[in-house]
Amino acid sequence: MKTDTYNPDVLNCLANLSNDEVFTPPSLANQVLDLLPQELFSSPTTTFLDPVSKSGVFLREIVKRLDRGLEAQMPDRRQRIDHILRKQVFGIAITELTAHLSRRSVYCSKNANSDYSVTRFDTEGGNILYRPLRHTWVGGKCRYCGASQDVYDRGDQAEQYAYQFIHTDKPHTLFNNMKFDVIIGNPPYQLEDGGNSASAKPIYHFFVEQAKKLSPRFLCMIIPSRWFTGGKGLDAFRDGMLNDSHIKVIKDYANSKDCFPGLSVSGGICYFLWDKEHCGLCDFTTINSGKENRALRKLNEFPVFVRYNAAVDVIHKVKRVHEASLMTIMSSRNPFGIPTNVRGLETSFKGSYKVISSKGEGFVKENEILTNKKIADKYKIMVTRIMSEHAGEPDKNGQLNVLATIRVLYPKEVCTDSYIVGGVFDDVRSAENMAVYLKTKFVRFLLLQAAASINLSKATYAFVPLQDFSHPWTDEMLYKKYGLSDEEIAFIESMIRPME
Repeated sequence: MKTDTYNPDVLNCLANLSNDEVFTPPSLANQVLDLLPQELFSSPTTTFLDPVSKSGVFLREIVKRLDRGLEAQMPDRRQRIDHILRKQVFGIAITELTAHLSRRSVYCSKNANSDYSVTRFDTEGGNILYRPLRHTWVGGKCRYCGASQDVYDRGDQAEQYAYQFIHTDKPHTLFNNMKFDVIIGNPPYQLEDGGNSASAKPIYHFFVEQAKKLSPRFLCMIIPSRWFTGGKGLDAFRDGMLNDSHIKVIKDYANSKDCFPGLSVSGGICYFLWDKEHCGLCDFTTINSGKENRALRKLNEFPVFVRYNAAVDVIHKVKRVHEASLMTIMSSRNPFGIPTNVRGLETSFKGSYKVISSKGEGFVKENEILTNKKIADKYKIMVTRIMSEHAGEPDKNGQLNVLATIRVLYPKEVCTDSYIVGGVFDDVRSAENMAVYLKTKFVRFLLLQAAASINLSKATYAFVPLQDFSHPWTDEMLYKKYGLSDEEIAFIESMIRPME
């Protein structure tokens, strides 16, 4: 008789429909639950809420832990399960489909009042709520989540994605003013705005902020790491998180595929533990290609958050030299006021300027250069404003290139909004030396520390020191200048690919 029958967990088999709403594998849910004080699962009064339930995996795993933890106090399993499901475990589903999935995972029935529910409730939902809502439009945007009315005002037949937990000014009334000890979940990450996903609007921070309004003892959520550098409406959230001394633990996956196999989320994924009683340093762990680096950190040490613990000491050594930042000579976005889609004419003409776009070269009139006309007639450096790697993911060796394009622009040469420019020089040699500097692993490593998404901007150069460009620079010269240790050099070399 065969005894090694494979019995897979069905929640491991769910496929994500998009990067917006991501199902949590049971193994990851348990890693997050492991951050909590485990004595919580031995108390019959501890209350748990997943306000963004999709598969119900968090609630199911919590029930399993409570079942074990309360066994000595409540030997009768029927009584124990009834108590856990009625008094301790609560959820809010994000769609009607996930409401059925969650109830099936927790109650073994999509309807909590059916004969098949392990604990029979008086209502169909039991303690896992779902109520379809519509957005509240003000000036073409939802006042709660910022969704576009043009995209999400869909009528009664289509899903609205007006998530119940954040579409209210009074979240405490959802469960009749009940107090929760633990709020935990994996919220929706973004809302599409009608364009491509790169321009989608992040919404995960609304769930974190709403959860804090309920004053739990502990808060755990899985969210994209893009908040590390702000932008896209995340600046206030980033500042709040970095200055919140209650954040006790952060686990950060630089490559989202290390957390969610097969899923690309630009900037990576993290999960955190917020502890109401904690006030101090954060236990921060970076996971990169299976390797972990852990350190106690002050999250707001730098204006831009540094995600790699091993990079902090390198930045400290650079800052001890007290040099200006390369950011001071980098342009803002769209340096010449020429849109990305401009290609120019195929041949040059009298008074024309060569324009570099992502599709090649063309020629434009001087009056098409709307800004920075003075530097158009100088030597300067053009660099890409998009990381060369899709979603910031390293290659099979765990290395990144960071910058895809570095090019000297000669007088009468400009570029579109696909690039930014840096440096203004009277001679080509200085410009070439700056280009060589940008190609070093040292520079591209420091760029990486300020980039939590595929977008590179002027601010990304904050940690890169400005040099004397009367001569070229090599990595060996820079390692020696800043006194880097063999371990620090090895870390940089392991992360950054050589660049021709």
